[in-house]
Amino acid sequence: MRKIIHVDMDAFYASVEQRDNPELRGQPVIVAWKGNRSVVCAASYEARAFGVRSAMPALRAERLCPNAIFITPDFPRYRAVSYSVGEILKRHTDLIEPLSLDEAYLDVSKNKMGLASATLVARMIRGQIRQELSLTASAGVAPNKFLAKLASDWRKPDGLFVIEPAEVHAFLMPLSVADLPGVGKVTEQKLAKLGIKVVSQLRGLELPKLEHEFGRYGVRLYELARGIDNNEVVPERPTQSISVEDTFEQDVLLEYTEPVIRRLAEKLWSASRKDSRMPRTVILKLKTSEFKTFTRSHTPHAPPSSCQELTEIALKLRDRVNRTGQQRYRLVGVGLSNFREAEGGSQPVLFH
Repeated sequence: MRKIIHVDMDAFYASVEQRDNPELRGQPVIVAWKGNRSVVCAASYEARAFGVRSAMPALRAERLCPNAIFITPDFPRYRAVSYSVGEILKRHTDLIEPLSLDEAYLDVSKNKMGLASATLVARMIRGQIRQELSLTASAGVAPNKFLAKLASDWRKPDGLFVIEPAEVHAFLMPLSVADLPGVGKVTEQKLAKLGIKVVSQLRGLELPKLEHEFGRYGVRLYELARGIDNNEVVPERPTQSISVEDTFEQDVLLEYTEPVIRRLAEKLWSASRKDSRMPRTVILKLKTSEFKTFTRSHTPHAPPSSCQELTEIALKLRDRVNRTGQQRYRLVGVGLSNFREAEGGSQPVLFH
């Protein structure tokens, strides 16, 4: 029986901004670039009261909350704070699986502090984050990852919720099937056609029926309905790829993408220098006005040795895109993948 904690920082980017600028405290803060195609990176709980949510178009957020204060994202600062959170987590266990800058799973079946329960570990972690970083985190404690993540949402913000092994059944049965990981709108609608809206009803379906209707995911649904999740907490794996992208204010023809590709290549080159491994493959991504995505990639004999070389490869990849017609593009991105170890090994990574 594992003891899993899911730690989730509350409105992380917005909370960092409010912490560092007292004038923003108590105000509806939206972290996003202003623009026709920008999306919300984070919203303070004061902004969420107006219906603003992450990943929402910034224009819609502005309509919902006209008095919101828009803050340009400062990811280097957020990463630095995330690193500090990670250092707190490492005091308690080495089994940490970051999901993003603001959340992670911990396996505290054995904890470094020798605390008697996972609940005490979670309580101490939240206290240390509050005391040392002046931020709040919510936490869920459960026998597995799936349940721990559900639990961390239960008393947000600044909450702690524990699901004991004996309480799993009672906790799950009344939940909507939409609360289960992987159940999107399509699956939810398909389940509804079968008369399934809550987990207790889903539990009534036999495995062969679920496999027939949902294929391999049917097995996962069968297990989730019973609170089964055997996935282990996997400490952070080395980055497989990195990329940067930008959305144009107005759709542009292919020939007008060069300045942005050059700027993105420079940004990507700088980011790649933080990893001692060498990326072998360069990727160019383009998204059309119709939201169709094109990718082109090239793996040279030797990894790009300079920003200029990376830029030249990215521009040559653009030349491989069909230029016929008046096709316009709304987004361009440049990426690196296929990382290989260089001499000297790899350097420590941040919490994310």
